[in-house]
Amino acid sequence: MNDEHRHTRQRFHAAAAHYDRHAVVATEAASRLVERLDGLRFEPGAILDLGCGTGLQARTLHERFPRARVVAVDSARGMLERARRRRGRWRRRFEVLAADAESLPLADASIDLVFSSMVLEWCRDPERVLHELRRVMSPGGLLLMATIGPDTHRELHPLVAEGSRAMTGGNVIHAMRLGDLLIRTGFREPVADSDWLTSTHPDLDSLLEDLRHTGTDLHDGIDADRMSAAFPATSGDGERYSLTWEIVYASAWAPEDGQPVRSDQGEIASIPATNIPVRKR
Repeated sequence: MNDEHRHTRQRFHAAAAHYDRHAVVATEAASRLVERLDGLRFEPGAILDLGCGTGLQARTLHERFPRARVVAVDSARGMLERARRRRGRWRRRFEVLAADAESLPLADASIDLVFSSMVLEWCRDPERVLHELRRVMSPGGLLLMATIGPDTHRELHPLVAEGSRAMTGGNVIHAMRLGDLLIRTGFREPVADSDWLTSTHPDLDSLLEDLRHTGTDLHDGIDADRMSAAFPATSGDGERYSLTWEIVYASAWAPEDGQPVRSDQGEIASIPATNIPVRKR
């Protein structure tokens, strides 16, 4: 684990106690991602909520698929403590597991539905994460994902040397690039699109507090005057600060057995041993 990843995990651990109150955009993005299951004739037996946070969506997935095994994974200890409280003590709605997205302690082909919202932007190597998800997904499994697009926090881009990289962990991803990554990592029928949300804050301190309690770490040295200048005043009852969020949504399917899977070495076909005929002499 490198220093950047450790720092991100520590920030989310510290933010856990107040996360739900400040993570309005993240909660809305996750709710919209769940809605993409509407109309699908799909009954997963095992579900992975990757980057489960405080367990809100893990509980929602359990309520939607009560017969499925739901595994809630996060790397931040504080988040997992909150998720354990939400799952219930006696009738546990889901399992809780501490793990890194790039190295999941799950068996190959063991997950039918992967749900991951607002996680990929915090990962060191998004392509490696997608390879790992492809590994644990069963043939015909469904991946649903939401992450941060390059237009996120555009009001603050001029204030930091690296633009949005300073705002969200460094891996903002364009919808087209995410679609390409899904193809490169062996998924089929990827669909990626963007949606824009706006969060409105009564004052600058409130905006910064919301960002801090949802994991965003602004660089020091940005003076108040420059920060205020980034947000033009809006009409209404008092001053308002609006912040733009581009949410990139994606869905894709794990290929069925026998269909070729694209890798760095080319295309590889996977065929169950039981489907290989035995020739008798």
